[in-house]
Amino acid sequence: MRTARGNDDPLDAGNTAGLVVDGTGTVLGCTPAAETLLNRPADDLSGRRVHELLADPACWPDVLAQRDGPVWEGSAVVRQGGGEEAEVLFRVLPLAPGRTGSRDARLLVLGAPRSMLAKWRQAHAFLEELFLQDRVGLAMFDKDLRLERTNTHLLPYTGVPDDLGGLRLAAFLRDEDARSIDGVLRQVLTTGTPQVGTEILVRTRVDPGAGRIVALSAFRLQDPQGRVMGVTALFVDVTEQRRGRERLDLLHRATAVLGNSLSLAETTGDLVDVLVPALADAAAVDIAESVFAHEEPEAHEDGRHLLRRAAVAGPGGEPLPVGAPVSVDATGRPARRMWSADRPRAAARGAAAGARTGPAADAPPSGPAGAHSGMSALLRARGRLLGQVTVWRTGPRIPFEKDDLALLEEIASRAALVVDNARRYARERHAAVSLQRSLLPPTTADTVAVQSASVYLPTDTATGVSGDWFDVIPLSSARVALVVGDVVGHGLQATATMGRLRTAVRTLADLDLEPDELLAHLDDLVSQLTDETAYAAGAHDHGPRTAYDSYGATCLYMTYDPVTRHCVAASAGHPPPALLRPDGSVGYLDVSPGPPLGVGGLPFEPLETEVEENSLLALYTDGLVERGRADLDEGMATLASLLTRAGAPGRPLQEAGRQIVSGLAPRPLSDDVTLLLARTRVIAPDDCATWRLDADPAVVAHARTLVVRQLSHWGLDELSFTAELVASELVTNAIRYAGGGSVELRLIRAGALICEVSDASSTQPRMRRARATEEGGRGLFLIAQLTERWGSRYTRHGKTIWTQQPLPGP
Repeated sequence: MRTARGNDDPLDAGNTAGLVVDGTGTVLGCTPAAETLLNRPADDLSGRRVHELLADPACWPDVLAQRDGPVWEGSAVVRQGGGEEAEVLFRVLPLAPGRTGSRDARLLVLGAPRSMLAKWRQAHAFLEELFLQDRVGLAMFDKDLRLERTNTHLLPYTGVPDDLGGLRLAAFLRDEDARSIDGVLRQVLTTGTPQVGTEILVRTRVDPGAGRIVALSAFRLQDPQGRVMGVTALFVDVTEQRRGRERLDLLHRATAVLGNSLSLAETTGDLVDVLVPALADAAAVDIAESVFAHEEPEAHEDGRHLLRRAAVAGPGGEPLPVGAPVSVDATGRPARRMWSADRPRAAARGAAAGARTGPAADAPPSGPAGAHSGMSALLRARGRLLGQVTVWRTGPRIPFEKDDLALLEEIASRAALVVDNARRYARERHAAVSLQRSLLPPTTADTVAVQSASVYLPTDTATGVSGDWFDVIPLSSARVALVVGDVVGHGLQATATMGRLRTAVRTLADLDLEPDELLAHLDDLVSQLTDETAYAAGAHDHGPRTAYDSYGATCLYMTYDPVTRHCVAASAGHPPPALLRPDGSVGYLDVSPGPPLGVGGLPFEPLETEVEENSLLALYTDGLVERGRADLDEGMATLASLLTRAGAPGRPLQEAGRQIVSGLAPRPLSDDVTLLLARTRVIAPDDCATWRLDADPAVVAHARTLVVRQLSHWGLDELSFTAELVASELVTNAIRYAGGGSVELRLIRAGALICEVSDASSTQPRMRRARATEEGGRGLFLIAQLTERWGSRYTRHGKTIWTQQPLPGP
């Protein structure tokens, strides 16, 4: 067992080397320690004269000259048995009375090496100074943990007695605090393992307020034989250091939390959660009304700012809940204020001299019930008032201090920048979302071919909206085109690109191109946009172009014909559409994904399929099925399941779309989400009439007769004249350029009267202005004047010229 070294006086009789001599200086006896010190056996020492033991016997008179009384001390250099010399300090004590120099006198000479005595005196002085100083509390406890000795002020706090001898800590400390300290001391007393720097709360019985934090260090006391004597404890007041660390930690946590979000609601909510209970018992953040509207904050004409409570935390009884209006007059008001129930006060940093300090300016904000002190700091950024943060303390907590006020001001300055950044981000995001929504079509559409509804949700990330878009485009002959696309990237760049691509798709769709051909033209456009961007950025190296740059995009384009129920789809790197059939079965169209737009050089493969009436088509972007899933197939399987449950016939498509999106893409969204639902319709056979005619001018009259007869059957006699004339011109034009074979005449009644003439020629008709002397060339001009719309489109077997006339009103 490790024991303590003795700390007694080296010249004490029971603790050091000793010689018994007579009055003549003859050695009569010695202690074992003397044998060790002089390196001589007792037999060698006995009978010797003391001066013979000196290194220089001639110095004996000098040694005697140091005598100044019956008990005297001195120093000498002795020669040890091995010839070595050692300087010793000695003390002479008379044992038996006798005349000096007589043999009947007996003296005890105690000696110790000078180095040993110097160390003892140094240690003794150190121990005494420890008990005299008052910077560190020092206490010695016996084995029962009763105080035996303390320094001047063990704990200089109210309620600690001046005389602590024999007391237990529980006599003047609160029971729980005394038990905490006793537990540490008891552990040290039992195990012998020292405790260093254990921080403990100390509160006295007469002053049980916030108390003080002390760092307790303790070690066990043992005598040289290893017997436990007690425990010594050192107490250092670290209250201010602890509070400083807590303030620094709070500032660090507040800074970290404030940087987590650009949402104003989340930022203010996180701020009050950090302040309570770490700094205060209640907290509130008030934000300027203009900040909520994403505008620059401005004061009213009377100098007051209208704020709204954005977040609160703490006990009940807060008079102003979230959303309540708050009015603040910041004219001449200090940047920070602190008040308590007994002494309201304000502290300003950089406040102008002569600032207004009337009741309207200095009245503290009302706080929760029982609040006895509070602080507030203005949220200012870039010279503008954004709001204020206010905190209160209730109950037994001590009032706020100046250091707390400085901490709140520092947190407020950082929070103000975050709030301003959130305001500016919200303004930019609102502009981007508004721009994107303005570039998108209405969320619902009702055409002859389909009934559609869409759901679009912008991303919640800080990068802003992305380039998702959808469209429902009416085509000729009652057909419809369904489009969903996704531009790579986020922000205004992606939104602007989306707008350009949507416009291009509508323009190309108006040309009645096949889906694969339309995507090929769109692919060329994206490649051109990419090259233009690279050129504008100075990338003239003509090296290989990255396919997935900021202008890259995916797109799914499909057309549906309600007469034939034929659906043709083509994809440019986009997920396939889902199809819910009337019998409840669901599947995905096997559309070849193709390369994304902008890659160039690769064809797009169309897929033709037949769709039943009342089928539900679901077109979507990858943000709907990829969010939080490592496997795309998992998201698509979930979409199919939700589509089966939500897409029942008769259910509103908007309601079904919202249910599907909420099931697949809960907030927050890491990417834009777009879903387009389209329920197919079919034009009844009775509303469509088709005739195959020979390419002979003689059939023109027969064609007019067929048209008149069919319109009479439909009850559209008032359209007979114009329809007969239009059909005659179209059939005549087709026969002229058909080059043999046959032509097809078709009438469709579907919200309008549609007249189509198809032939095998690929020659497109062109309207021109005929001269006054020409007999022909006026047919298309006449058709344009008599119909609402007209046009032509290429087919796989030639071309079709079509016209559309409005039906008469009821």
